[in-house]
Amino acid sequence: MTNPHSGGGKTARFDLINRAEGMGARVWSTSAEHDATSLARRAVQEGAEVLAVAGGDGTVSAVAAVAAATDRPLLVVPAGTRNHFARDLGLDIRNPVSSLSALIDGVPTPVDLGSVGPHTFVNNVSFGPYADALLEPGYREDKARAIASVAPDYLSGRQCVEADVDTPQGTVRLPQVVLVSNNPYHIATPRYLGRRFTLTSGLLGGIVLKRPTEMPPDLLRHLRGQLLRRQTGPGAPGDAVIAWTAGTITLHGGRRQLHAGVDGEPVTLPLPVTCETRPGGLRVLLPRDRPGIPREPVPGLPGAPRDH
Repeated sequence: MTNPHSGGGKTARFDLINRAEGMGARVWSTSAEHDATSLARRAVQEGAEVLAVAGGDGTVSAVAAVAAATDRPLLVVPAGTRNHFARDLGLDIRNPVSSLSALIDGVPTPVDLGSVGPHTFVNNVSFGPYADALLEPGYREDKARAIASVAPDYLSGRQCVEADVDTPQGTVRLPQVVLVSNNPYHIATPRYLGRRFTLTSGLLGGIVLKRPTEMPPDLLRHLRGQLLRRQTGPGAPGDAVIAWTAGTITLHGGRRQLHAGVDGEPVTLPLPVTCETRPGGLRVLLPRDRPGIPREPVPGLPGAPRDH
């Protein structure tokens, strides 16, 4: 499956369809009538032994859910804009063609999946301004404008996630942002902020930004400083940011439902919301020749991390 619109047309720019078909693959492209999920299911019905997907994280996540449900290996071709999942798999996101070699002699590798209600996620579930921005008209055409339209109410403290979340420091009521990731994000050093150095820990990562009682002069700088100041552990009760790992993370409250972004797609979830990990829930086919995942840097120690 390929999404011809992902990454500003990377599929056409790198001639991925012709290259894949030349290696014996059958290729279907998403359209207004046929989304990635329906095409992946059709491929399984017609006997596909491997599901390959070229597109952004939303397209990859949709096909990954079908692959996991039908016990098919997934081959990821990074043809989106950011390609977070492909990057954290150790793929060469600058050269999507290189991933096609896995069609010939790919290495089957189990990785974890996340789940929330009926939804599967390879990256994260977000609650807060980003989830609200996904519901804005024209989000796909102008993401910056959509986020800017909802951010001020969050930054001023007038808007929050209308739920409570359980953390190792106790329950946080009405936080500003909740992010639940499939394996924890690195937040200890600026260079690799937001990377995942493993997709096989069998744990979710949780990050909660508390709603401050008194607004600092620059909230974004304050929150960024809190993230960079943290290194290990869930943090102290007074911290603006709580980060931790767990097998399940739950949000609850008096509302009936909550808006969320699941791998960049808007959904509405009934409360309580329980995010869970599925260790080894997905098999991916990785090319033998790839950059690999760098070693996680240790804060305060000199030297760049090496690949392995």
